[in-house]
Amino acid sequence: MKATIVHESRNRMRLRLQQKSMTLRQADLLENWLKGQSWVREAVVHERTCCAIVTYAGEREAVLAALGSFTWAGAEEAAALPGHSTRAMNREFQERLAGKVAVKAAAALFLPAPLRAARIVWHMIPFLRKGLRCLCRRQIKVELLDALSIGISACRRDFGTAGMVMFLLEIGELLEDWTRKKSVADLAESLSLHVDRVWLKTEAGEVLTPIGQIRPGDWVVVRAGSIIPLDGVVADGEVTVNQSSLTGESVPVAKRTGGAVYAGTVVEEGECVLAVRQASGQGRYDQIVEMIQRSEQMKSAAEAKASSLADKLVPYTFAGSLLSLALTRNVTRALSVLMVDFSCALKLAIPLAVLSAMREAGREHITVKGGKFLEAVAKADTIVFDKTGTLTHACPRVAQVVPFNGEEETEMLRLAACLEEHFPHSMANAVVEEAKRRGLRHEERHAKVEYLVAHGIASAVGDKQVRIGSAHFVFEDENVSIPEKEQKKFDALPAEFSQLYLAIDGVLSAVICISDLLREEAKDMLAALRGLGIKNAVMLTGDSLRTASAIAGQLGVDDVRAGVLPADKAEYVAALRREGRTVLMVGDGINDSPALSEADAGIAISNGAAIAREIADITIAADSLWELVRLRQLAMALMHRIQNNYRFVIGFNGALIGLGAAGVLPPAVSAMLHNLSTLGVSLHSMCALPGSRQAEAPKVPEG
Repeated sequence: MKATIVHESRNRMRLRLQQKSMTLRQADLLENWLKGQSWVREAVVHERTCCAIVTYAGEREAVLAALGSFTWAGAEEAAALPGHSTRAMNREFQERLAGKVAVKAAAALFLPAPLRAARIVWHMIPFLRKGLRCLCRRQIKVELLDALSIGISACRRDFGTAGMVMFLLEIGELLEDWTRKKSVADLAESLSLHVDRVWLKTEAGEVLTPIGQIRPGDWVVVRAGSIIPLDGVVADGEVTVNQSSLTGESVPVAKRTGGAVYAGTVVEEGECVLAVRQASGQGRYDQIVEMIQRSEQMKSAAEAKASSLADKLVPYTFAGSLLSLALTRNVTRALSVLMVDFSCALKLAIPLAVLSAMREAGREHITVKGGKFLEAVAKADTIVFDKTGTLTHACPRVAQVVPFNGEEETEMLRLAACLEEHFPHSMANAVVEEAKRRGLRHEERHAKVEYLVAHGIASAVGDKQVRIGSAHFVFEDENVSIPEKEQKKFDALPAEFSQLYLAIDGVLSAVICISDLLREEAKDMLAALRGLGIKNAVMLTGDSLRTASAIAGQLGVDDVRAGVLPADKAEYVAALRREGRTVLMVGDGINDSPALSEADAGIAISNGAAIAREIADITIAADSLWELVRLRQLAMALMHRIQNNYRFVIGFNGALIGLGAAGVLPPAVSAMLHNLSTLGVSLHSMCALPGSRQAEAPKVPEG
């Protein structure tokens, strides 16, 4: 990159590129490249001035060297730009706004009065057509109010007022459209699928390749448990795909050769080679924008209430105008009332507040799939946690191996690792890793392995039947017995550890004690949530009651349910909702998916199972559970803002109606103040929520 430093301060510099102009795509490419550098804290590119403002960390010389190595060709290869550019959208609206203002000014300055009147009459036709359409449908809507006010002004030969009203309406509509589309685009970008690398199938084999280098026609390998990174067609193999995130289908769909698959869906079973149809940043982005714009079921009750109230208030505005005319016989006062309605502000400001809150949540590494889920978070009185991977680090380690029935500790660990290596869940990984640490080799010694989800593993070694899994699976389903005279030894097993039970020929042979340390912030996080109004905290786990109770005692939860299966978790959440509670469910595994979908809002940990993330309504980063507190603060601040918006819109516009009826405000001024208030409350709704970082609730430590 050839550029000149035009201004510099501590860890911040403003660069001007040595080129005459910069295209919108070049600006997006440069900004995308800068934000992808590890040393960049913040980067903004201004295409009109060919400038880039960079805030960085580290040594200045290293930053300058990295900037000097930038090339447009390299940025093109690594880029994963969306099909729709926010920068291009902003440019389009800026030009449209400037054009309208310029045309209005030119007409006022240079056109003679007769031509100005003719232009206004011609300009009235679309407004009058919309009003007549409402009248024919027997609907009293804002379009009818606008048509009446413009038409009456023109009939009175007050073309100046009619022209100014139409200009203000068009400017207001343009700004409202711009504001909403920008909010939707920003939100869609935060929800877009971000996959850095994929397995590209080549003649030389599979190559791990940056997704920005994948082009239509390339072949990508996708395996079970992975998110499909790009839109395409199955070229080889057979898979079952969970498409609920896009289509709402609850049952996974079988995809064979020639079947279309979509970015963001999840491969549950099988493996396939995907022939890419669309490059990164195109298909998924469009789907998300469409989902946000069309998905009425994702609207919160507050948004639905605002839309309904806005429509109901229009007839009252119309009636107020007629009443003013009847009492005062003054057409100007009646027009002043017609210039004001509640619909625009209510229908725009409330959804914008929700979209802005969702976008702000994205900046906090929290992905929210719809406004109604934020409302559920704000109203929730109960939160239910899965234990492993949620309240714990999901990095368990074997604490000890307790042999039974005369077996040797080393051999039992070797056998357990031999079975568990086929199923890489967290506890299985702990067993395999412990065998590696002890230098135990565990070649295949068993017959076919049968894995029962959330239960355990059944297999055979020689002529002996081997079972390993939970207490429920081993003792209840398989009727395994504890060796005689070893009951006391069994009862003395440490309660603070999770336990895997290994049985041979129906007799307990070993218990593997596994420790999964609680997250350091878990206890304080629960206390903070209680301070924010959560009344009931519950922990669900497949562990034994002893282990669960020991961990629950450390946390201070209100209730604990041990030994539960996936269906049990979902039924427990459903039972809480039947009691009238608003329930949040937090989990990370495949077995949490039914409960996540059953809750008012399901919250998944981002490093958990892909299926759980797709089914969940909200996803938080895995770094810290404090993001749950952030989420609650944001949701409560959003509901507070919505209530304030209601009060302002009703109060301010009510005052305008009163002043118009009293003759204090002429129609043009009423229209101007109404549009300015709508724009103002909309812009306010887009501002950062006061509870996002400095809430009145307990302070959240960083990290």
